[in-house]
Amino acid sequence: MLQTASSDKWVERSNSFILALLAVVMIFPLYYVFAVSFTDPKIYHDSGLVLYPKGFTLENYKYLLSTPLFPRSIGITLYVAILGTVLGLAVTSALAYALSRKRFMGRKLLLLLILFTILFSPGIIPHYLLIRDLGLINSLWALILPAVSNGWNVFLMKSFFDSISDSLEEAAVIDGCNDLQVWWRIILPLSLPALATFGLFFAVQYWNVFFNAVLYINDFHKWPLQLVLRQMLIESSTTAGGGEGLAEGQYVNPQSIKMAAVLIASLPIMMVYPFLQKHFAKGVMVGSVKE
Repeated sequence: MLQTASSDKWVERSNSFILALLAVVMIFPLYYVFAVSFTDPKIYHDSGLVLYPKGFTLENYKYLLSTPLFPRSIGITLYVAILGTVLGLAVTSALAYALSRKRFMGRKLLLLLILFTILFSPGIIPHYLLIRDLGLINSLWALILPAVSNGWNVFLMKSFFDSISDSLEEAAVIDGCNDLQVWWRIILPLSLPALATFGLFFAVQYWNVFFNAVLYINDFHKWPLQLVLRQMLIESSTTAGGGEGLAEGQYVNPQSIKMAAVLIASLPIMMVYPFLQKHFAKGVMVGSVKE
């Protein structure tokens, strides 16, 4: 008995050590980005490696925010992320709710068609031709509509809706609710864990939109944040972000600018997660267990 208890403690301590080590490995790159972004560019240029902010300065952030391209890209990305998340949740939850109702005509055929989209993808060229023919080239809708929903999310949310008792819907119908009112007043309030989880997925997806922007957005004034960051990464000179707003005689280290830009790009998503954490733990189990 004592040997078993001792063995359990050893396993627990080993797991704690391994998890702590993994946490340090994962957190250190973000900490390094933080340290470099607040380090004086000249000091960082001379030393090359900093483990804490040396010569603490906000010049990197002032430079980024002084260039019209970067703040504009943040606004565009916020717009795309918020609108895309709202539309994504509305479309995905509405379709999943309809498919979870057995009385829905054509339900099996529609499920097969959605499954087909998961198994087979048309590829980049048909996608581009569709967006072009819809007249969405250089439109922010080209970043929102193609990712507004997908078969995988629909199936997962449908699985969650399947676990909601039909008696609740029947009682609402008796009280005079139609299908839209049942979905809005009954189903959605009961689905907060699922909505929080998928909302976070959609927000991260739209916040990090990159490939669609490369394909469909040619006007740099409409570039989202990730495309602007890419442009900064490929700049070999100190004119990061296109060089707009560079003060005369101002020294700018490209690496410091990149670190500050990465931190600004990462903060919004990291700040959203704590507000969804209480729902996220339940939501990640969507579709795994059926009562």
